[in-house]
Amino acid sequence: MKAVRMYSTRSCPFCVMARRLLSSKGAQVDEIAVDDRPERREEMTRVTGRYTVPQIFVGEVHVGGCEDLYALDRCGRLDPLLKD
Repeated sequence: MKAVRMYSTRSCPFCVMARRLLSSKGAQVDEIAVDDRPERREEMTRVTGRYTVPQIFVGEVHVGGCEDLYALDRCGRLDPLLKD
């Protein structure tokens, strides 16, 4: 399974939902907390062009946020993306 990286905060309900879906798929998520680390939030913004969490990468592919992740799952494109 490809590596999954997610910029997140501790209190974000969308982060919890994304984590839950990825976990149900068997993915190990490397979370990068941006709560009290402004340099990590700046990194997230620079890399993704977005300011909101979560921001999710599967391998080197920027999936987007929680709604984007669920949309990929609904159309059957998340499972193939997660596979090596």
